[in-house]
Amino acid sequence: MNEKVSQTLKSAETEDWLDLHVVRPFCYWWAVLFAKFDIHPNTVTILSMIIGAGSAFFFACGCFYYEGTQGLWMNIIAILLLCLADIFDCTDGQLARMTGKKSRLGRILDGVAGFTWFVPIYHALVYRFYVHHDLEFGWLGIEDTPENVIIATIVVYILGIISGVAGLAGQQRLADYYIQVHLFFLKGEKGAELDNSKRQQEIYDQMTEETPWVERYFQKSYIDYTKKQEKKTPEFQRLLAVLKEKYGSYDNIPQEVREEFRQHSLPIIKWNGLLTFNFRSAWLFLFCLLDVPVMNFVWEIVGMGLIAWYVNRRHETFCRQMAESEK
Repeated sequence: MNEKVSQTLKSAETEDWLDLHVVRPFCYWWAVLFAKFDIHPNTVTILSMIIGAGSAFFFACGCFYYEGTQGLWMNIIAILLLCLADIFDCTDGQLARMTGKKSRLGRILDGVAGFTWFVPIYHALVYRFYVHHDLEFGWLGIEDTPENVIIATIVVYILGIISGVAGLAGQQRLADYYIQVHLFFLKGEKGAELDNSKRQQEIYDQMTEETPWVERYFQKSYIDYTKKQEKKTPEFQRLLAVLKEKYGSYDNIPQEVREEFRQHSLPIIKWNGLLTFNFRSAWLFLFCLLDVPVMNFVWEIVGMGLIAWYVNRRHETFCRQMAESEK
């Protein structure tokens, strides 16, 4: 990889193959262009949100089975728009590191960008099922009556909520946390964005009425975001407490302890990458092109849920072992 590109990355260790060799080099040139016109990273993030949310209109259309060639093109446009949104979501971080324009709001916006895309997309998929459901009804032997359509759509909407809240939101929140945890032990506090809810609450309490309401709203939401990350990782929180008590501060953690953590974490990071955009969206695209997007909800709940459980279990296990050995 080009040295200039690698300098804009958090770490090559936390990138999957596609991001490292395709997406990130492409995003670098977008970052160079935005920097040339002095465009702020937060502006790029907001642009990513708009494009990703806008793709929902095209995802609402049936694909080739239901709407022929026009439907196929509508779905291809949806896929391209969502990929572009992801590219800009990656670009904002590289642009921030390139220009030094990092901000707390930028970190928060970056964390919620994906949710901004998928809330309208998932609602579009439910609407799409309401309009096009012949395949699913045929498999299940359900008679296509107005009453059955309404009942089935309600069931699909519930699946969408579970998929979005417990699936997408929870899994990506965990994946983002484990990336920052890895960077924390690899590069130290200054090289990571490992936020904690206590500190975020303090920042919120220091805000005044002059603070823009948008910034206060996102900060309040970010407190809940970090609390959920901590609740899901009790053994890691215990390890942090043990290390701080033993060494006085995180900066004093010996290099051999950091390296031990890294060796445990590195194999899990590879699995953790499956919870991020590339692998997750590939399934969404496949199910939409096959005209059974409701299967994406089932896959996120079951398939992605098992991957997230495995990643969390392995990470918590070695954190517990390290905490015991450091006492």
